[in-house]
Amino acid sequence: MLAILSGILILFSGCYEGHTGADGAMLLQYLEPEALKNLVENPREDIWIIDVRPEGSYKKGHIPTSKNFPSGEIMDRLDEIPKTQYLILACETGGRAQAVANKLEKKGYTRFMNWGATSRYTDIYGVVK
Repeated sequence: MLAILSGILILFSGCYEGHTGADGAMLLQYLEPEALKNLVENPREDIWIIDVRPEGSYKKGHIPTSKNFPSGEIMDRLDEIPKTQYLILACETGGRAQAVANKLEKKGYTRFMNWGATSRYTDIYGVVK
């Protein structure tokens, strides 16, 4: 039981910031909030910011330009996410984004980075509703 609880705590602890897929290292340049803000202000068509929080949380406020693919739906919506797209994944703490990253990796996605908690950005620059 203790091992299960420890695993859950690790999953939601947010210790995965900067974890990338095999072809996602170029996304590390956007790991700091200032760099992500620059991307938000100067979007690139080949990079999507994906918020994996539930739709209600996303609607309350999110990183500008981000797309909402809730973690509970994303595997059913893979046809909307090309494997050629670079993906920056974010959530409440980084744990849910990492769980999604692991699932995407098993499906052959390699161009992703776990950005961690959306609050790393929104606490500094605000949110879009």
